Amino acid sequence: MSKADRDRTAKARKIIEQQRAAERRRKVTIWTSVAVVAVLLIAGFIGYATVSGRDQGKLVIPGAAVDEGTAFAVGSGPVTVDLYEDFMCPNCKNFEATSGATLRQLAGSNKITLRYHVVSILDRYSNGTRYSTRSAAAAAAAAEDGKFTELHDALYANQPAEGSTGLSTATIVELARSAGLTSDRFVAAVEDGTYEPWVTKATDTFSARGFTGTPSIAVNGKQLTGPDDTVPGIDLITQTIDRAAG
Repeated sequence: MSKADRDRTAKARKIIEQQRAAERRRKVTIWTSVAVVAVLLIAGFIGYATVSGRDQGKLVIPGAAVDEGTAFAVGSGPVTVDLYEDFMCPNCKNFEATSGATLRQLAGSNKITLRYHVVSILDRYSNGTRYSTRSAAAAAAAAEDGKFTELHDALYANQPAEGSTGLSTATIVELARSAGLTSDRFVAAVEDGTYEPWVTKATDTFSARGFTGTPSIAVNGKQLTGPDDTVPGIDLITQTIDRAAG
């Protein structure tokens, strides 16, 4: 074999080895990618099961709940005002800012029974963290410690934006602590999602009663709306309360 032939053979052998090495690298890359995807899928499934599965737990109805176990009452007046809210709802925060104090005052003077219904119709706006459900469940736990309104107000004062991940469970616990909720029972209920199935039940009741959005207000069982089905202002609400009181 001439030197030229040997050179061509060596060059061909080198090319073949390079191709084989490239093929080995390609296979390693493919299998690595497959392994990464598999790990992500498994992790995602576990995460989904952990989050979504909490709603499938045991239904625990808060002892403080009224109205078929779906609400928390302030005051004991002759006229009942039902307020349906979602802690992720910006309109609910606006309603609380404009009307909440007056309703709380009427309840405090026992002119009305103000019943708060916390529901979770906006979970889809918290990037999979189910903030509406978690915050409502925390409020239920607060009610069991006699501090529903304290956490209710703190959650609205620190309301996350729609489309965000919402407040973490740890942040909710910290907010609650600043509102005077420090019991181990409360913290455990929030971290374990004890009342999350209850929130689902309360939301189902909300829908079954014909409500479709938050905030929704009813006076003595009759839904009250403003012009063109808008959220009623406090003047209309108080006028309706006065008429109902006779």
